Amino acid sequence: MARVPITEALAIETTTRSWVCRACGHTLIAADRNYKEGCLVWMRDPREVHRPLVDGAYTFAPDPDWVRILEFICPGCGHLVEVEYLPPGHPVTWDLQPDVDALVARYGGETS
Repeated sequence: MARVPITEALAIETTTRSWVCRACGHTLIAADRNYKEGCLVWMRDPREVHRPLVDGAYTFAPDPDWVRILEFICPGCGHLVEVEYLPPGHPVTWDLQPDVDALVARYGGETS
């Protein structure tokens, strides 16, 4: 069994060819898919995360009509995997697309 660390929060298990949480080992989803699909998602109000600094129309807090904050969380342990700032309506980004076949070839695992 080889777990290849990809980020601080994620690894790829080469024998099962899947994303796993590095904090608890929970399997999220197949490694050829977007790991965010295997996470819990918490959509945060940007004004909650970045509190207004002044009173008035321009508070220096992000406008929720212009940005949304998505937190991707491991369903096994609640570890925060990723945070993404996106315009409303924008699809979730697919930021990591590793070459799983190359990882399996280098670190071992089933080649299917």
